[in-house]
Amino acid sequence: MVNTPVTIGSANDLTDRIANEARAIGFAACGFASAAEDPLRSGRLEQWLGEGNHGSMEWMEARLHHRRSPQGLWPEARSVIALGMSYAPTLDPMALENAPDRARISVYAQGRDYHDVVKKRLKALARWLIAQEPSAQVKVFVDTAPVMEKPLGEAAGIGWQGKHTNLVSRDHGSWLFLGAIYTTLDLTPATPHRDQCGSCRACLDACPTKAFPAPYTLDARRCISYLTIEHKGAIPNEFREALGNRIYGCDDCLAVCPWNKFASEAYAASEFLPRAELTAPRLRELLALDDAGFRKVFSGSPIKRIGRDRFVRNCLYAAGNSADGAMVEAVAPLTHDPDPAISEAAHWALTRLNS
Repeated sequence: MVNTPVTIGSANDLTDRIANEARAIGFAACGFASAAEDPLRSGRLEQWLGEGNHGSMEWMEARLHHRRSPQGLWPEARSVIALGMSYAPTLDPMALENAPDRARISVYAQGRDYHDVVKKRLKALARWLIAQEPSAQVKVFVDTAPVMEKPLGEAAGIGWQGKHTNLVSRDHGSWLFLGAIYTTLDLTPATPHRDQCGSCRACLDACPTKAFPAPYTLDARRCISYLTIEHKGAIPNEFREALGNRIYGCDDCLAVCPWNKFASEAYAASEFLPRAELTAPRLRELLALDDAGFRKVFSGSPIKRIGRDRFVRNCLYAAGNSADGAMVEAVAPLTHDPDPAISEAAHWALTRLNS
């Protein structure tokens, strides 16, 4: 059976009601865009992939035909409801920059796993929408599906893609978790948000690994978030020192954005409040984690997704950068770890600590 778009009496009235309900459910931002393909948007994606900027994330290229547009994934879709939940930090994301015995964990990973939190809210909004328009169909997406949340967020008017390629909001700065609802409803699209980065290049200059070959272009192969989360095996030597004490993700390009002065933690969902043990964890304690210990500590956290081996590998690079001789006792046993990336990282760290 071929689905047909659902015609509604007053699209503007419904979008207002959707936005109000989204705010009541806990979304800080809500906007609307067409589900049709945007040639400029899909062309930029193809160019980015063609230049190899996605690194080893083959899944992005493999599902390019789905990622090009909402209708490429679901032909019956007519509109996109773009949504954002704030995770504005309560603490300075750069506070541990000069604390080499501590580990720096990206702000977004210090609380509950955003995949679970955002999807729960999306489903609640989708149920409400079906109750209003029973003939409509919906699909919800959070991060793991072939959906271009950031360009769609810009098209829906909730922010613009900054020079660091992340979405920036006038009201919430760089701190938004994004999700999307595709629907067969014909909703009135918003005006795409205007780029307001101007001549600022704070995010580009802040990157420790120079991962931006040009404004609005990210080379994931040089990005610390990619290297510590997505990259498997040993991290190339040229980036190890630049990792500093970052063991999961990196906030530098986000943290320096001037628009963050408008972000308020009052809008942040309570689930994203940082767990005390993840705000400034000791590297020596993290190095001692076995698989069972790792799973226990990071239960309900997005960090659990990378597994103990990749996590300890990252901690070893941080230990090697610490210049703290007391780390040797924690690092030395890991030279015999069965994972080759861990044992190699341990030898690398020992060489630096002993020198």
